[in-house]
Amino acid sequence: MPQETMTPRERWLAVLRREQPDRIPTDYWATDEATAKLMTHLGVESEPELLRRLHIDRPKTVGGRYVGPPLPAGCDVYGVPHRTVDYGTGAYSEVAANPLAPYGSVEEIEANYTWPSPDWWDYADLPKQIEGWEDYPIRGGGSEPFLTYKALRGQEQAFMDLILHPDIVHHCLDRLFELAYQNTLRIYEAIPDRVMITYVAEDMGSQESLLFSPAQIHEFLIPRMKRMIDLAHSAGAYVFHHSDGAIRPIIPAMIAAGIDVLNPIQWRCKGMEREGLKRDFGEQLVFHGGMDNQYTLAFGTVDEVQREVEDNLRILGAGGGYILAPCHNIQAVGPAENVVAMYEACYALGWS
Repeated sequence: MPQETMTPRERWLAVLRREQPDRIPTDYWATDEATAKLMTHLGVESEPELLRRLHIDRPKTVGGRYVGPPLPAGCDVYGVPHRTVDYGTGAYSEVAANPLAPYGSVEEIEANYTWPSPDWWDYADLPKQIEGWEDYPIRGGGSEPFLTYKALRGQEQAFMDLILHPDIVHHCLDRLFELAYQNTLRIYEAIPDRVMITYVAEDMGSQESLLFSPAQIHEFLIPRMKRMIDLAHSAGAYVFHHSDGAIRPIIPAMIAAGIDVLNPIQWRCKGMEREGLKRDFGEQLVFHGGMDNQYTLAFGTVDEVQREVEDNLRILGAGGGYILAPCHNIQAVGPAENVVAMYEACYALGWS
């Protein structure tokens, strides 16, 4: 087996700069239940030990510490109440009510709702958060405001608003993006030149097509996302863009806006075939993900997982520009053996 000559930070940076890493870097996304299951399977007692055991190069994520007004029980910082929903092999915190649903105008919202302030977070301890993580990529800041808008208004109403109440959408997204911008700026100021990756996300795709019209994406999302992207680049960070689903029609516009990394590469979705993505966008994007969660990791065999790793390295990794990871959070419904097989296969086959 070849010997590693790079740290995880150096490995990620080489891929982002289109240089040659010692091996393909890997990342890890999973639910708490899936992680506990994997730790039990491997006989490890901590998550850092798990990552070392499987040679995973996961970035360290940092952020401000909440010091704002006390939050009502069960509510997040936006005043959205949540409830725990058990799905058999774990549980998710799901939105239980939508605070902005009753209102029909911007004026009503402003009269009845208090927006979070960036002053509600303290950023002074960020230098301590990265102590001991000098050898790893640091991820900080970013945005995903339409996800929050859906929680505030209700999912159906949020999409109806794009047509019926565009003034409300613009007003609320301005508020949410500004909060994300200020949060991100303060992270950069607290740890100058240390953030490598900033997460600028929005789920724009379904299994078959876009969730928005291209015109809506250009009107409501891209101009505001570009402001976040420009901020990240001004701080020397690379922009990691997450969007689930069948998003191929909007990828050129996202490249024009300045994204550097595309995640999660759900290649079973319509139009997201890996060969076409690599052919058409491989010179402009680093690909992150590519390991299917809908079937392969959850229900496939170890052999199928290993073959998918081989395919991803051959297709997405051709000529560089690839970080192997699951397409989304690994779920506890799948066998731990599949997760181990994914990382072991990449470690065995991903050397330069």
